[in-house]
Amino acid sequence: MVSHIEKSRREVARKLRPDTRSTLGQFMTPQTIADFMASLFGLTIHSAEAQILDAGAGVGSLSIALLNRIHRESPDIQKIKLHAYEIDPLLAGLLKQHLSVCTERFAATGQALEATIIEEDFIESAVIQLYAANFPRFDYAILNPPYRKINSASRHRKLLRTAGIETVNLYSAFLSLSILAARPQGEIVAIIPRSFCNGPYYKSFREMMLRHMSIRRIHLFESRSKAFGEDDVLQENIILHLKKEPQQPLVSLSTSTDGTFADYHMVTVPFEHIVKSEDREKFIHIPTAGKEDSAGLMNLFTHTLASLNIGVSTGPVVDFRVSQYLRKHPEAGAVPLLYPGHFGNTHISWPKEGFKKYNAIASAPETEKQLYPSGYYTLVKRFSAKEEKKRIVACVFNPGHIPAQWIGIENHLNVFHCKKEGLPEKIAYGLSVYLNSSAVDNYFRKFNGHTQVNATDLRGLGYPSTDQLEILGEWAKSLPHITQEAIDHKILSLCSEH
Repeated sequence: MVSHIEKSRREVARKLRPDTRSTLGQFMTPQTIADFMASLFGLTIHSAEAQILDAGAGVGSLSIALLNRIHRESPDIQKIKLHAYEIDPLLAGLLKQHLSVCTERFAATGQALEATIIEEDFIESAVIQLYAANFPRFDYAILNPPYRKINSASRHRKLLRTAGIETVNLYSAFLSLSILAARPQGEIVAIIPRSFCNGPYYKSFREMMLRHMSIRRIHLFESRSKAFGEDDVLQENIILHLKKEPQQPLVSLSTSTDGTFADYHMVTVPFEHIVKSEDREKFIHIPTAGKEDSAGLMNLFTHTLASLNIGVSTGPVVDFRVSQYLRKHPEAGAVPLLYPGHFGNTHISWPKEGFKKYNAIASAPETEKQLYPSGYYTLVKRFSAKEEKKRIVACVFNPGHIPAQWIGIENHLNVFHCKKEGLPEKIAYGLSVYLNSSAVDNYFRKFNGHTQVNATDLRGLGYPSTDQLEILGEWAKSLPHITQEAIDHKILSLCSEH
């Protein structure tokens, strides 16, 4: 039966049009991953009847993996009611066939399986039913939800708000509704992108999840292309095992490169290592193999930007909104405009000949509020390509190298400042050294599954003290060129003096 379902899944995956798959966010679960997800449930309910939810069931890989496990290991559960949502007619037809075979097999051993296939939009159906008196509460929910952004003015977004859910992607919406539908001690296992672990857009979702559920297990895949080999999606993925109970003190962390689990590894860590108690953003950190040394180093740097009187903001110049003021070359009445393309090894390289973007922006009443007074600033790229070696790339704007009264900082950069003015010189260079270290980059990757570096993410890091930043800055200023090896060695030596 399992091999037949997997064959169906592969055949359907080949038949689905790429545009349809993109629209619906369809990425069906390989059988090895489905079996692994089913293995995570505790199956601890003490009842003769179990309610199961599969939101976005596809051909039934997840549902049937869980049903097979219950059939083998929980004979005391005499009746299982499965509620399987699938809106795609092709998939729903195959799902019906697979579940009918499963129902017959259960009946042969005295267990009753009542499988209901619901060919409706899960969000619309669940939001309405959450307020119905007879809405079933689930013991187990297993899901691989669709992955697609939700437009802020869409019907889905408005429906979710009526249920008190504020989120930006279908996967977090499906998981939120499943959380609300779970009964006390209910369990959820879901495979989702790890993009919710940090950043402001998913803060409400993180708070909601942590308020209702205990994190029992996190399994990390290297990338979606590894876990879902047939699908052209490149987000890093995690499998979450949640339980509707107060948070337990320990969390199991496991990793594998892909869905074969050939290099599977598991450790247990305190929950405090996953979500810091003092973190208002509720970032979710996922320590991974090979990064333990970086985490240890970062734990030595405990200062916040606020305690250092340093601010960080997104560059205020959105070029397409001020296109009439942009200049390809410096000219009278214009000031330097800085893009990621102006980054050099340690300093900003400006102006740039043959640059596809712009080198200057006209100083005018319409742009003056978007400009910073000239001074020392530490700049960080907001985006990096997936294949780049580092996520965090920092550089210093030195006013001595580029004489100007004002500068423009484009929106693809983050800028470290002191109350919207320049930083002390040594601090600016010290921040650049620290942010360019491998320790910071590795630590950042623990809780950031995409290539974007937001100002909120940078505020969530721990930083060296003012004295330590000045030491790093003095060292950086004394060198004409700094290698990655030299930076990492300097950070290690700073830690040894801590």
